[in-house]
Amino acid sequence: MPVHYRLIALAAAILLLDVASQSQSKAPPAAKPSTGSQNAQIYRNPTYGFRYQIPFGWVERSKQMQEGNGDSKGEVLLAIFERPPEATGDTVNSAVVIAAESAESYPGLKKPEDYLGPLTELATSNGFKAEGDPLVIEVDGRELVRVDFAKQIGAKKNDTDASNGQLTMRQATLVLLAHHQVVSFTFIAGSEDELDKLVNNLHFGVAKPAAH
Repeated sequence: MPVHYRLIALAAAILLLDVASQSQSKAPPAAKPSTGSQNAQIYRNPTYGFRYQIPFGWVERSKQMQEGNGDSKGEVLLAIFERPPEATGDTVNSAVVIAAESAESYPGLKKPEDYLGPLTELATSNGFKAEGDPLVIEVDGRELVRVDFAKQIGAKKNDTDASNGQLTMRQATLVLLAHHQVVSFTFIAGSEDELDKLVNNLHFGVAKPAAH
């Protein structure tokens, strides 16, 4: 059955960006994102009880990804990029997209694992391959399901080693069920280490006060 869920398509739209452009131009300096939080580098969501530490200098495109959503039963909560999506570059444009959509959009969905079917279908239809089996992970006492994908894209400039002639785009998506909503946390990076760093910026619960 084809995947028609609008929010999944929105969250996955960044996977189709030409982040491995061979243009010789350099990406312009990234503008500091505005999150509306007391701390401009932290996005806080009290509804689902999480916060995300935004890497310094990243740009936010949440509003743009919400446009055209229409009457869809969901929304993009946060969409941030290492550099503007319209800017060219020769590396993977790392990104984080957090979206929430009604669980009613998925008949029979009772647990986070049930969301992985349509998510995997969409990812593989766009050239991604699953990396290992889904895992249940714990983040600050909250259980989420994690699934990883990878895709070979564009050639590196000035690369003389044929075995390393492509970039690898890595994606990890974490899934949470809360308040009858499916909350998906999608992370994209050019390496496993960078991907893990992005995932580790996600936290649940009240932040502890800084020690004096």
